[in-house]
Amino acid sequence: PSTALCYSVKGPEKQYVGFATLPNQVHRKSVKKGFDFTLMVAGESGMGKSTLVNSLFLTDLYKDRKLLNAEERIHQTVEIIKHTVDIEEKGVKLKLTIVDTPGFGDAVNNNECWKPITDYIDQQFEQYFRDESGLNRKNIQDNRVHCCLYFIPPFGHGLRPVDVEFMKALHEKVNIIPLIAKADCLTPNEIKKLKDRIREEIDKFGIKVYQFPECDSDEDEEFKQLDKELKWRTSRTVTLSN
Repeated sequence: PSTALCYSVKGPEKQYVGFATLPNQVHRKSVKKGFDFTLMVAGESGMGKSTLVNSLFLTDLYKDRKLLNAEERIHQTVEIIKHTVDIEEKGVKLKLTIVDTPGFGDAVNNNECWKPITDYIDQQFEQYFRDESGLNRKNIQDNRVHCCLYFIPPFGHGLRPVDVEFMKALHEKVNIIPLIAKADCLTPNEIKKLKDRIREEIDKFGIKVYQFPECDSDEDEEFKQLDKELKWRTSRTVTLSN
């Protein structure tokens, strides 16, 4: 960035070109480069993960997906599959990476089925750290997982042991957003009871799920009201109707 002591003369007025222009410089650079966002989806098969992702981003990321039969699912192990798509909205570019986890929760014995997922997340952190510590840091790819949508089946009476262990293994590494899948299978009263039960168990087991950050006290009232409305809506809509 240019020094604060430098200025240009345009007519009788002096226009300073210094640190006051930094926000504009950072904005232009960020928009030109674009942003990376990596979203992980986890949950057993048939919970509507691919349908939600396609609906969120108005694209079909699962064109070549192979559906396994019941016998193949018994022997299937947890895989990590990445789908990448470039999205542009109003001139802002986003490189979206969806990390799918087929095989999670589908086996008869799900003991430590989350291990390949935590290993993958740790590997991305280590790779980013090595890139940041290197000499050439101009074109670093950020493949760290920024958010995980975890799909909870609607057929139980709360969290299963595998749900608890999965979220406890990841909540210090990734922003977890739990979703109740297939919510249209339940009545409004059943949904409310299930949500309350899940919230109680999340608190009981000390699981940290994503919460909207508090806005700064010096923000304007309109922004504070918007922040408040978003928090209220998310507290009422942690279900996913599919």
